[in-house]
Amino acid sequence: MSIKVVGIDLAKHFFQVCVLSNENKVTSNKKVTRAKLLDVIRQFPENTLIAMEACGSSNYWARTIEKMGFSIKLIPPQHVKPFVGHQKNDANDARAICEAASRPNLHSVPIKTIELQDIKSLRCVRQRLVVQRIAISNQLRGLASEYGVVIAKSFKCLREQVPEVLEDADNELSDVMRKLIYSLWLEVDGLTEDIKSISIELESLCKQQPRYKALLAIPGFGPIVTAAFLSQVGTGKQFSNGRQLSAWCGLVPRQASSGGKSKLGRITKNGNNELRALLIHGARAVSKYTPDRADALSRWFNALVIRSGKAKAIVALANKLTRIAWVIVTSKDEFKASCAFKAA
Repeated sequence: MSIKVVGIDLAKHFFQVCVLSNENKVTSNKKVTRAKLLDVIRQFPENTLIAMEACGSSNYWARTIEKMGFSIKLIPPQHVKPFVGHQKNDANDARAICEAASRPNLHSVPIKTIELQDIKSLRCVRQRLVVQRIAISNQLRGLASEYGVVIAKSFKCLREQVPEVLEDADNELSDVMRKLIYSLWLEVDGLTEDIKSISIELESLCKQQPRYKALLAIPGFGPIVTAAFLSQVGTGKQFSNGRQLSAWCGLVPRQASSGGKSKLGRITKNGNNELRALLIHGARAVSKYTPDRADALSRWFNALVIRSGKAKAIVALANKLTRIAWVIVTSKDEFKASCAFKAA
């Protein structure tokens, strides 16, 4: 049997396995239990292309099947969806994965190593803790405002003002409210300690990555941005150049061209939302000191601000830094501002 690709629709207990022949005909499309999945895969010839949609548990199955001697391709969900058709079910999903994997120039998702998976897992937990801390802090401010006590928005002001508010006997806080604010404050303080602990462990794991220190030298790439970049991009070799990586991050203008007329709009916002937001935040942090400096980066950015405005210049800087990061992560080069930035 000549097999072109085997598409697997992943799930928790029941998996759909579709076999597409070299004649582009579906020779088999059946449901398999979790316990029998690997036994079914072992029946295929060695080096058979196994395609799966990039989703939860896909990295685990990709690593496991790859060790068995098969070729693996993880397909982005947005490339699978157009081939599903009008009726969505497991059989159609598995067939759509086969058809998407057969497309030329398909941009597949790299398989994450255990180390990169650990970094991403820590980032997910840290982000959840940060969101919880913000929610509790806002609730604390809102409840206190009902008693005429106003606490500033910043987290630094919150930490400084809450102890003073609790000790102030002249405000209108009742005993019940003082106890409630104190309990909320303990929650915020506990979350802060947990975030610090995870950040330390995250930085320790990232230091084991070969290009971590080189990426830190890029302006705007702190420990959190670098960790996010490594966990999402990995080695970066799945991209042909830095421009492809920028497009994948959604940092390039949306194009709507026809009849030889080129029209560019806002950024596409494709890819991972968190990574793109962190890259833009990093560029925004860099933009704060550029007006007072005369280095190559500052001259390039200041000239762009004059032409396009600060908001667009920040996104352009994030685009530029992303492309620089691709060069550094895929080579042994170090960051050199004089080579990367030239004022127009």
